[in-house]
Amino acid sequence: MAQFLLNILIAILWTLFGDQDRFYFSTFFKGYLIGLFIVWLIHQFFGGKFYLYKFWALFKLFMVFNYELLTSSLSTSRYILFKSSEVNPGVVQYQTKLTTDWQITVLTMLIILTPGSVVLRISDDNSTLFIHALNQTKKENKKLLSSIKNYEALIKEVIYS
Repeated sequence: MAQFLLNILIAILWTLFGDQDRFYFSTFFKGYLIGLFIVWLIHQFFGGKFYLYKFWALFKLFMVFNYELLTSSLSTSRYILFKSSEVNPGVVQYQTKLTTDWQITVLTMLIILTPGSVVLRISDDNSTLFIHALNQTKKENKKLLSSIKNYEALIKEVIYS
């Protein structure tokens, strides 16, 4: 957060000290880019990684979620419209490696917001998620568990970047 605030401060100062009579976004943007370079040069003094890594990780999580949302929506719609007699609902257990409550909450919300799956319960020790899946074939379970593992890895990347 401190890196980002320093970058914004450099951009504002660049805009203020520019020899112009009014605010131009292009001047602010140039100052932001210069500040980005300066912050990148000195980011090791702040501790941790460069702040754009976290934004990149959040962007990847957002894009993966949107992809999963689109594909699962199409898959769920296909099952409901054309294969309603072939649907085999059931409960799947997933052992999570996430530790804190808010990490598990984010994972649970990502699963719930994806059509075709709902988290029914979380074990008392927060290590197991019980997920109701719309179709419990081996292929669908494999896709569901791989997407949850992908979410979990992206959540960890956001935290530790």
